[in-house]
Amino acid sequence: VFSILRTQSKSRLVGANAPGIISPIGSCRIGFQPLPTFAPGHIGIVAKSGTLSYETVASITRSGLGQSLCIGMGGDIIAGTNMVDALRVFESDPETAGIVLVGEVGGRAEEDAADWIVDYRKRVGEKAKPIAALVGGIVAPEGRIMGHAGAWRGPGERSAKEKYAVLEAAGATMVQHPEDFGGVMKTLLSQSGRDVGKIVGNAKKQQQQRGYHTMRRRPATAPYRQESRITSNASKEQRRGLLLGPDQAPTPLEPYLSQAGVSLSDTEAPEDAFHLGVTVDRTARSPCLAVSPSTQPSQLSQRLRHFPYDWREGPTDATIKSAIAHMQLDAAPPAARAQTTALLRALAKMYTEKEAVTLSAAVSIDTPSGNLVLHQPTLHLQFDDAAFRSCARQEAIHSLRRKHLEDPAELEAETHGIVFLTLPSPAAASSTAAQPNIGTLVNGAGLAMNTLDALAFQHSGTATNFLDTGGKATAATVKKSFELILQDPRVKVIFVNIFGGLTDGGMIAEGILLAFREVDMRGLPVVVRIRGTNEGVGQRIIAESGLGLEAFDGFAEAAGRVVELANR
Repeated sequence: VFSILRTQSKSRLVGANAPGIISPIGSCRIGFQPLPTFAPGHIGIVAKSGTLSYETVASITRSGLGQSLCIGMGGDIIAGTNMVDALRVFESDPETAGIVLVGEVGGRAEEDAADWIVDYRKRVGEKAKPIAALVGGIVAPEGRIMGHAGAWRGPGERSAKEKYAVLEAAGATMVQHPEDFGGVMKTLLSQSGRDVGKIVGNAKKQQQQRGYHTMRRRPATAPYRQESRITSNASKEQRRGLLLGPDQAPTPLEPYLSQAGVSLSDTEAPEDAFHLGVTVDRTARSPCLAVSPSTQPSQLSQRLRHFPYDWREGPTDATIKSAIAHMQLDAAPPAARAQTTALLRALAKMYTEKEAVTLSAAVSIDTPSGNLVLHQPTLHLQFDDAAFRSCARQEAIHSLRRKHLEDPAELEAETHGIVFLTLPSPAAASSTAAQPNIGTLVNGAGLAMNTLDALAFQHSGTATNFLDTGGKATAATVKKSFELILQDPRVKVIFVNIFGGLTDGGMIAEGILLAFREVDMRGLPVVVRIRGTNEGVGQRIIAESGLGLEAFDGFAEAAGRVVELANR
């Protein structure tokens, strides 16, 4: 889709997998944002995560600053409108006085934004609009997909912690939880010489004058009572990438290797091997050849280069020639250069035909023969299983998935449309580190990641799991979430942290009550925070439940209480 959008200039893609775009000052609303959370004002927001954007908006609204424009970048691998696109809009928008960025693990959108910020501050100087930012996924386990299809760290990409440092070095003021954005942005506006009182006053005037749909609260819907209601398509909403190991990868790969005339070896790659593959260039928003003259981990992040190409056309001769030059194969035997060209074309063909995310391996030149050798132990074949889940495409690829080697709790969650990851305890050698003992139940992958981060860095708490209920969660889904969390004997307290867009606060509360009726809760304390869509209904249900649930409005208070209970 994006390759076609490049051919014109009148239409823009927002998302995919985003809550949409909204201008609370009255210009537009396309999406499913929780409207009562928004207020007209002067802060521009761009976010990968929908739920984190709602948290951010709520903080900005409470501060009195309001929002000029909120852009959902989305959590997919390809973003139709990315952070730099949004920053360019915010720079030229007279209604925007300050800017907020909300990123997460995966890709380099935050790094691109940091580069833009450095250039912007040089160009504009003291007139630059203040920028605050957050990056989720700092404590995310390496090598896992954190709910969003794009929330994973690829070869040569920086971690969330490194992105945090890059943005901070560029001049963005970093926060650890979106609840802090309102106060931080007020301070930054004041420090930049802007009249905060006037900005708040203008926002208040706009809020009083507006007469369009965001001023009207939707009627509160009745809480969900269909306790067993689980849609048949629920599991299709969550995406967990399929990664084939070195012993599985040859099955789909060998036909393409045969086309390229390249042999497969079961030996480890030598030190002079080079990296070769096809993956997604998230900045160019297209597939690319990803190559490096070295496979050494200490050098790969610096020496790996992307050579993007058009999805519809495949890599051109010039693109392949540039990639081979970067691999420093100019002096290689003619047979090896020809085989490298053929292999890159074959992998690009496989990438399209098999709907892959990443295909890569280490390749070397056999000294006696001068031929190319691909080393099987280094094979990395990753596929996005949305194709299979949505309409059973690529069944042969996905039949290779080894469910018997996966965490049974994660597989059980998947059948209910829940993304669940068990987080490990520290190694024995690190026994002084805090032991995980907080079960988390959260809606939205971004909010779930940030909940883990904020518990760890603001409150010294450690979670036992990552859990995203999914946007189409029901009361039965919430009950199942409790069952999954309670399977872990390490759990001493459960933290329910909800900020609903699609997710209904009343439904979440009904699910909590359902769990208390039908699940052995082991006498564990449960701390509940429900904000967003129908938050009043959910909060009332919790307050009237008589179950001794501890309910909070603010994250800091709720998280503090959770850690207090966990440390008893």
